[in-house]
Amino acid sequence: AATFFFIFQNKNIASSMKEGAMTGIARYFFTGRPMANQHQTWRDIYVAYWKSHYTPAFSLALAYIIYYALSSQQSTNVTFIMPLVIISSIAWVVTPIIFSPFPRFDLIQQDLREFLNFISGKAGSAAKEIPQVIANAHGGKCRSLYECGLAEEMSVWSNHQSLVVLLIFLATKIGVAIFLGFALPAGFVDFVAVPFVVYIISLPLVFGYSQLGQNNVFLALSFAPWLFISMVADHMMSARVHGISLKVLLPEHIIAIVLFFYLLDLVKDALLFFCAVVSKFMCCVSNKEDTKVTWMQKCVRLSFVYFYVYQQNLLWAFVVVFANLVTSLVMVVLDRFFCNVHTWYLLNDRLAATPHGQPYMSHSPARLSRPSHAASARDLLLASAASP
Repeated sequence: AATFFFIFQNKNIASSMKEGAMTGIARYFFTGRPMANQHQTWRDIYVAYWKSHYTPAFSLALAYIIYYALSSQQSTNVTFIMPLVIISSIAWVVTPIIFSPFPRFDLIQQDLREFLNFISGKAGSAAKEIPQVIANAHGGKCRSLYECGLAEEMSVWSNHQSLVVLLIFLATKIGVAIFLGFALPAGFVDFVAVPFVVYIISLPLVFGYSQLGQNNVFLALSFAPWLFISMVADHMMSARVHGISLKVLLPEHIIAIVLFFYLLDLVKDALLFFCAVVSKFMCCVSNKEDTKVTWMQKCVRLSFVYFYVYQQNLLWAFVVVFANLVTSLVMVVLDRFFCNVHTWYLLNDRLAATPHGQPYMSHSPARLSRPSHAASARDLLLASAASP
């Protein structure tokens, strides 16, 4: 557990350094050390760590999966396990739950219900709520998953960001895309057309979600075409995939999907950079700062849904739910059937000695009684005053 803690804390430091280098602003960074006996809800944990730990953990896991898929295609079939990469990606996700005190079934139910409401909530989805979204983000009080992700997009593409910095990051992404185009085998690159067609098919459903009051039915249906991506590949690339099992084609599908979403994010950044340039020009011409901010924020809000940023956050949030649920159940089993070993390790032996389900010191006096042979401070003061 100590290894997980230090891996998690080192990621805290790295994320703080990265944010400071990217933005030039040294903000206060939550280091994950609340009151030792205070239980943190899953929602609060997600809001605190989704950008600094969860997203990098999933990116690292995807990179490892791509490496494994590529190495499986080689004739030598030699694959390095890379245990530190695996442990780091797991530690960045489960450590807050491991160090959350008092794992109990009732707390798991409460956290699960609250977190699912947070994921499915619509707070901050309306265009008129954009100022409230930004205000809540500064105070760390995001009301929904949608608002949490949108606030991050707003901060990246706000009017306070330098166009030079945005251009540097855009050029870096373009360079990475060019490198991947030359490095990956042609067979993997050809498969990118398959998720592109699926994306086009799902766009009308995304449009329905965006324009019809953020109805979650349309959002759920927009994921349905992705379940049939192998069937789309059979129709589009029948000459190449005919007679080949899905297990053999799985590396191509995984790499093609990841590459497509990287290119989709690159197109989004290019469009938003163009919007940022136009908004700067509008500001110089009209000298109306409020108009520029509102127009740019609307562009960011539309790209947040149509370029699948929110959908990806939604998918990763459900992965976090599953990881939190499994980890919490393991902690409950350790406390329930192994003499409160989790509470003993995390807090102290007195709390661990408390029977499971009983509050600590519920049958004890308000104050600890003094030993009978110990003199009180008042008695010592009177004795010293009476002595000559």
